[in-house]
Amino acid sequence: MSATPTSQNTPRRATITDVAREAGTGKTSISRYLNGEMSVLSPELRARIEAAIERLDYQPNQMARGLKRGRNRLIGMLLADLTNPYTVEVLQGVEAACHALGLMPLICHAANEVEMERRYLQLLTTYRVEGVIVNALGVREETLRPVGGGGIPAVLVDRSVEGLVADIVGLDNRAAAELGTRHLLDGGFRDIWFVVQPFEQVSSRRLREAAFRDTMRAYTNARAGAVQGHTLVLNLADAAQTEQSLAELDRAIDALGAHDAIGANDVLDAANQRAGSGGNAARVAVFAANAPVALRLALHLKARYGAAWQTRVALLSIDDPEWAELTGITTIRQPTYDIGYRAVEFLHERIEGVQTTARDCLLPGELIVRASTGGGG
Repeated sequence: MSATPTSQNTPRRATITDVAREAGTGKTSISRYLNGEMSVLSPELRARIEAAIERLDYQPNQMARGLKRGRNRLIGMLLADLTNPYTVEVLQGVEAACHALGLMPLICHAANEVEMERRYLQLLTTYRVEGVIVNALGVREETLRPVGGGGIPAVLVDRSVEGLVADIVGLDNRAAAELGTRHLLDGGFRDIWFVVQPFEQVSSRRLREAAFRDTMRAYTNARAGAVQGHTLVLNLADAAQTEQSLAELDRAIDALGAHDAIGANDVLDAANQRAGSGGNAARVAVFAANAPVALRLALHLKARYGAAWQTRVALLSIDDPEWAELTGITTIRQPTYDIGYRAVEFLHERIEGVQTTARDCLLPGELIVRASTGGGG
């Protein structure tokens, strides 16, 4: 038996009724077969159903079946910035975990727009997703009210939301910022600038900035050394403010005095020589809070100081983009794949009914030392 053609002579997809007719049984038996209830079906009937499905090339409507059982295996993922390499790498872990657990992610890119975050969250609830992973910019607790707590299960990636009790998976931000700051202090740098996007409304940025200040304060108190720590806000969404912040950094760099010009091929060798002779004290250290900030800084410094900019500035960044290795930038690599994978595992556990207090899964970063801070290339 073949599927009945439509009036346009294009074959329609076989239905469960067609399979039942082909197999000579009722729709209830077909449903039991599709749901894996083989013990209630005779071997002969199972064989007939299997043969009918193969002959008709029957493809069950998984969405309809899921809704009938109250399950659709859909999860939403709200992303603040899909252009950020961090987000893309986290997504790789999310997709792998979804494949392993039989889930289907719906990706919503808010493009750093708080209003878009609100609209996407509303949309995800209308799609009856079973859970939501949130890596958002400034989404507020009232916007997330339908998820988390007694609503749709939610897991937060990288950033907490004030007033929302939910599992969170991400980098151990305080430990990462402390690791980077101590690396610079131990390397002999005495003028360190922590450069971060506006951080008041973003928990991960707040934690990194606070850890930088605390580490600088503890070092100063313990050693009474002449070290200076500065926080510089770089608002990448506002060109005028960005230029003002970069001008402030330029003044600090220029205050250390002029340096002899050197050729582009000698940049990293000169940086290493300065490090070996204690010359790091004469270079400004710039600690970028993430990869987008680091890239903006690197482009600016090269444009202003030329190919030899690393003889005047040591750049370190949280995040390890591919270009960092090319330019010899020291980084703190995030376990992005593991963050994405674990977030889905947490969400799946909540969907399956796990009842525990909210969990924090904070994973360590890895310091990758390169020539920018006096390490090997």
